[in-house]
Amino acid sequence: MRAVLATLTLLTVVGTASAQGFSPLDTTTPIPYFVHDGVAGSEYRPADRQLAVWALQTWERVVGGRLKFQPSGEADALIQVHWVPAAEGQYGEARPLRVGNRRGAAVYIRPDTSALGPDIARQTRSDPLMRETVVYLTCVHELGHALGLSHTSDFRDIMFFFGFGGDIPEFFGRYRRQLQTREDIAKFSGVSENDIARLRALYR
Repeated sequence: MRAVLATLTLLTVVGTASAQGFSPLDTTTPIPYFVHDGVAGSEYRPADRQLAVWALQTWERVVGGRLKFQPSGEADALIQVHWVPAAEGQYGEARPLRVGNRRGAAVYIRPDTSALGPDIARQTRSDPLMRETVVYLTCVHELGHALGLSHTSDFRDIMFFFGFGGDIPEFFGRYRRQLQTREDIAKFSGVSENDIARLRALYR
């Protein structure tokens, strides 16, 4: 996802699989994943690793056992999560990856919320749980692409395309209002019924 103006219009990275979704992953065995440490300048925090794991667990949970993720070493991981520095207001990106003859995805999360426009920057500075919300929902969105989901035009969906506009701080704010503590993130998925139905259609 990419913020391109100081207004609330945001775009996802153009011309990548993030915009269209990938083909479904092979689920004949558990899907191995690896979460990297953040690179210098990314504003990564060690606790962000848990946000990525919670995002994976969200997708696993909402499809009722049709997906199973398991941690692995980097060399074997079909899903790899990277934490990278801010760039032109991007929230994140998913790119295709191959491990042997299996399709995977490299997911890039940009946790520097101060670079996401003045509204998001102000809210995340004053409210730590808003910062966690933005990073977590970005993980869920980009991992959705990695699993095969494309964008939607429905503001209720986690896969909503910010290029359609709308109140983007409210996109995050409606989730933030559900949280009393950071641990509540593990309880509230942030995905819509439409997101769930679309993923279940891919993983029957």
